[in-house]
Amino acid sequence: MAKTLDVIIIGAGSAGLAALREVRKRTESFLLINDGHYGTTCARVGCMPSKALIEAASAFHRRHSFEAFGIRGGSGLSVDVPAVLRRVRALRDDFVGGTLQATDELGERNLPGRARLLDPQTVEVDGRRYRARRIVIATGSQPVLPAPWRAFGERIVTTDSLFELATLPRRMAVIGLGAIGVEIAQALSRLGVEVTGFGSNPLLAGISDEVVDQELRQLLQREFSLHTGASAELTDAPDGVEVRSGALRVVVDQVIAAIGRRPNIEGIGLETLGVELDARGMPPVNPNTQQIADLPVFLAGDANGRAALLHEAADEGHIAGINAMAAERRCFRRRTPLAIVFADPNVAVVGQRFAELDQASTVIGQASFKRQGRARTAERNKGVMRLYADQRSGRLLGGEMCVPAGEHMAHVLALAVDRGLSVQELLRLPFYHPVLEEGMRSALRELSAQLPSGSDSDLASCGAYQLEALD
Repeated sequence: MAKTLDVIIIGAGSAGLAALREVRKRTESFLLINDGHYGTTCARVGCMPSKALIEAASAFHRRHSFEAFGIRGGSGLSVDVPAVLRRVRALRDDFVGGTLQATDELGERNLPGRARLLDPQTVEVDGRRYRARRIVIATGSQPVLPAPWRAFGERIVTTDSLFELATLPRRMAVIGLGAIGVEIAQALSRLGVEVTGFGSNPLLAGISDEVVDQELRQLLQREFSLHTGASAELTDAPDGVEVRSGALRVVVDQVIAAIGRRPNIEGIGLETLGVELDARGMPPVNPNTQQIADLPVFLAGDANGRAALLHEAADEGHIAGINAMAAERRCFRRRTPLAIVFADPNVAVVGQRFAELDQASTVIGQASFKRQGRARTAERNKGVMRLYADQRSGRLLGGEMCVPAGEHMAHVLALAVDRGLSVQELLRLPFYHPVLEEGMRSALRELSAQLPSGSDSDLASCGAYQLEALD
């Protein structure tokens, strides 16, 4: 065993690279160990290739609104699916190439191989032992694929293998209608695949507000068949795979497993740390320091099972990297919760979810986008927004929505929640006309009507025209 290093980082994904960035600012005595592909989950199989697929599907789907704009000939358009998938992979490879720059220059400090903890300061890789004062574990996650499903071979794909397909079959089932499942199911349907979606959760896309869920459900059902509230079982069929869920039976050519991701902690040796593991095999992790108990070990990103989102993984890698080099642990205030699903319309959850609210002390403002002026001009007039505020203080608590441009409005609302702004303070902001954000203002105005009124000389009290063209 060589000299004791300052830090060992296990995993070169988003959290690992963020930790590496902070460690390199403070020392050259480190080792990065990575098992499997480099290039991060987001760039290689997650955020970026999925959005490339969604953009292609959305562009092709746009032809359905051409007639409304007076544009003829949309029905004669076709999509070259193999070309779509080639573009997805080309963009994916470019994104991955950019992330590899962070590790290519490390030389001997970048070690490919599978690491296993022997104790809180010792790691073994391929029979060799490495010791460090601190260890950061950032091993990421992988799609959940039940063992019985593996027997179906290439008839089962995950989001990690979907983008390697040369073309798409005629019939596909998407099992799991969380964020990833909803995005992929809608995109594939728009590219001409006959899609059937199945979800054991009765609610879609991480939503907890039933009003928003029902609106999204009605919109998605116009594009593909979906079934929720029951688990799905797979059996062989002469011409494909039979999916059974409750009384429903459907035969498809391929199944996409989108039932979640699990942390890559199996076999890494967490049991050697001397702390109690929970039912998932997870040790106690402080979300504000990323430290495992009081050990010189930090668990960051998807590997800790907290939130499989890139910005959360980057934050946790940042926190872990700093604390791995700090004489005293620093506690970081975490960002306002923000989750976005890139369906059409966008789904977003900001701040407190509906299920987390104290209903007795919360007021709700709601706005439909069916008659919203700017949305109508773009043939995007669909969806609903629900915002939540504290009844006494008027402070915005959060919101759930499925609305056009929701990905942008969610960031405005996250800023408001983070800064502790009240509904009235938000209504003092300028809202240009005509913009989609005027729909958000309608929800804020409905909230304001349920709160103590302010001075009539305050522009936060400026009322609506009650005219669609102007509001």
